[in-house]
Amino acid sequence: MRIGLLTEGGYPYATGEARLWCDRLVRGLPQHEFELYALSRSAEQEERGRVVLPEHVTRVWTAPLWAPADDGRTYSWRERRRFAERFKDLVRGICAGEAEAFAAGLYGLAELAREQGGLQAALRSETAVRAVESACRAPGAHRTVQTAQVPDLLEFVDELERALRPLSLDWYEELGAVDVCHAAAGGVAALPGLLAKRFFGVPLLVTEYGIRLRAHYLDHSALSAESPPGPAVRALLTGFHVRLAGEIYAEADFLTPGNAHARRWQERCGATRERLRTVYPGMEADRFATVGEAPDCGDPETLVWVGRIEPAKDLIGLLHAFAEVRRAAPHTRLRIFATAVAPGYLADCRSLAAQLFPDEAADAVTVGENPVTFEEIGGPEAPSPADAYGAGRVVVLSSVIEGFPITLAEAMFCGRATVSTDVGAVCEVIGGTGLVVPPRNPRALADACLSLLRDPARAQRLGAAARARALELFTVEQNVAAFREIYLQLLARGPARRDGEIPFAQPPEARVPGHWTTPTWAPLPNDSAPPAAAAPEAAAPAPAGAAVPAGASDGERAGASALAGAAAGGAVPTGVVPAVAARVGVVNPASEAGV
Repeated sequence: MRIGLLTEGGYPYATGEARLWCDRLVRGLPQHEFELYALSRSAEQEERGRVVLPEHVTRVWTAPLWAPADDGRTYSWRERRRFAERFKDLVRGICAGEAEAFAAGLYGLAELAREQGGLQAALRSETAVRAVESACRAPGAHRTVQTAQVPDLLEFVDELERALRPLSLDWYEELGAVDVCHAAAGGVAALPGLLAKRFFGVPLLVTEYGIRLRAHYLDHSALSAESPPGPAVRALLTGFHVRLAGEIYAEADFLTPGNAHARRWQERCGATRERLRTVYPGMEADRFATVGEAPDCGDPETLVWVGRIEPAKDLIGLLHAFAEVRRAAPHTRLRIFATAVAPGYLADCRSLAAQLFPDEAADAVTVGENPVTFEEIGGPEAPSPADAYGAGRVVVLSSVIEGFPITLAEAMFCGRATVSTDVGAVCEVIGGTGLVVPPRNPRALADACLSLLRDPARAQRLGAAARARALELFTVEQNVAAFREIYLQLLARGPARRDGEIPFAQPPEARVPGHWTTPTWAPLPNDSAPPAAAAPEAAAPAPAGAAVPAGASDGERAGASALAGAAAGGAVPTGVVPAVAARVGVVNPASEAGV
């Protein structure tokens, strides 16, 4: 089976869980052929390079969303008029919340880009800006949108061009030949899958471990954005992402949210329950086996926190809660292990820790020591995440915003009792194997920590139950098995392709690897071999992986048909010259894997 895997800002570039789960999925299904279609978010991401890909990844197509793009394509007046009509539909759908107008505009622009070339110049033109302004002033537009001024319109058009850049890519002839499109995220990452389904009837599977619409709300909030856009731009961008999410959820053949919290978001945005199946992210349990199978290790008077130090994790609230813990249990320590940091917020946390917990010294000649330490995973005392979780008996999660709590699942693999705030999918992940308190409540967080510190036997029982739950639900094996079944279901129940082609109609042998320049089995000019049968009147379609150029002559098309027949085991007619074979190329999977 050929799987087209669509990513944005993740595999095969980025580190972290977004990249790891895709890598685990691809490596766990070596019987399938994967083609990667990756959108990159930054130059730094591309400079870090890609991970080593397995052999059954046969193609890698990439496109940047961060760099200025202009293919130099200018439209004629007819094309400009057609663009203006479709773009007006799109922005009317954004400003007034009209799903049908949005879909008509989106697919209309995609058809224009497919026929005439890229949309970059048109999307940044004065025509586009005036269309947005007209839609913002039209009756039915959102009240905040109506306040947009010229700088807001220019900023939104710039952001919209980046988001719609996948419409102008040259991926779709290849993407339309795969058996299943699997988008590793919603939003812009799933946009190529929407077009492949629209133009070629390819089944679309969308996996969301973090809802992109929810991430958009958080990214443009005062909590996480250093310089958030103005209210009008936020409203316009929100309108675009809401309509795009609704279209994805309406058109996807199957949706696999990573937890019930994500599933509820999808249902509210229009996804139907019969197309939903929760698939938890797969994690490598073996990394935590040593700590998890030795529950007695770790300091019984130490609390552990692991994660990215940022405002959403509410370390300020945790430090105030720990102050309450220290009053009741003076020998307790708090070790904070950072996987990444927001420098300004880290400085605030260090300052508060120094104020709440002055350095303590045993006597007049001993250097004082603070009971709160800020450390990094990878240091001498915690070379791996498992070592960090093993430093104490109780792991704390104090977030006010959370999707699927990866660090909580890792703590469960390590057999640790946990105290968490009730946000995101925390209760679903814990499932009764840890203590859960309301967010932004330092007193409740402190009381829950003290109850486990004072009752080590209970903490050990909860840790053992947490590890058993994690091994049942959150392993790589269960994740890969779920997607293997879903791929087969999509292929079995999916409709035939729009051109009448059905999956597996062409045998795998028809896709011969290697570049055809002068085939060894082709007759040489001076050969006296008897002529083969004449080519059929109606040329058969070229095998998957062979591309016939748009401007090919009738003779070249006949040659391509002959080569296709030869790949399936037939004879090559006399007169198929090497030039035709060279022009009708078959992609070598081994050479394309590292492109």
